[in-house]
Amino acid sequence: MIKGPPREDRGTTLAERAYDYVRGEILRGRLPVGSVVAEGTVADELGISKTPVRQALQSLRRDGLLELGPRRQLTVRGFSGEHRREILDVRIALESLSVRRACETMTIEQIDYLRLLLIQQKRAVDARDEDGFIELDEQFHLHIAAAAGLPIVERFLSQLRGFVRVMRLGTTRPPGHLQAVWAEHEAIVDMLEARRPGQAARALRGHLEHADY
Repeated sequence: MIKGPPREDRGTTLAERAYDYVRGEILRGRLPVGSVVAEGTVADELGISKTPVRQALQSLRRDGLLELGPRRQLTVRGFSGEHRREILDVRIALESLSVRRACETMTIEQIDYLRLLLIQQKRAVDARDEDGFIELDEQFHLHIAAAAGLPIVERFLSQLRGFVRVMRLGTTRPPGHLQAVWAEHEAIVDMLEARRPGQAARALRGHLEHADY
């Protein structure tokens, strides 16, 4: 049986539910940069009280997806092109550490889970489901960090990926881009399964510089 990291709904608190909801709305562009995110509005949409929503919004502010606006309202944060290289350099450093460590620690079951994600990503490619593909892409990269036994790195990567996704909203990618990203993922998994840390890190770096997710 293939086991993966997704959190079960029954163990999700109201604050986590609110966090996942607002984060998803931001990353899908339904809450554009500069949008005011009000506790009351989110609470009404989810049918919950303001207290867990307040906790969720403060977590998103700490994550850097929300910021305090001129009227002390929480708004969706924007990112300039100047942030792009810095974010990429940090991701390369952290994810290179992840794949090198994962070559030593990943179990067969954890590699099987990456193979399952590849199958699901291929289906998303064939269906031209870019949103679904990006969600699976996030699971792919974070699973490697988790399997490497690096929870702090996993947390940082989740935060950085949020920044990248906000920066890429509204942009277009050339035909075949998703297929190329999928092939790069497969190459990374091949190197992880072969326990070749140097080659895995090189495949990872090339992928991040090309994929831009």
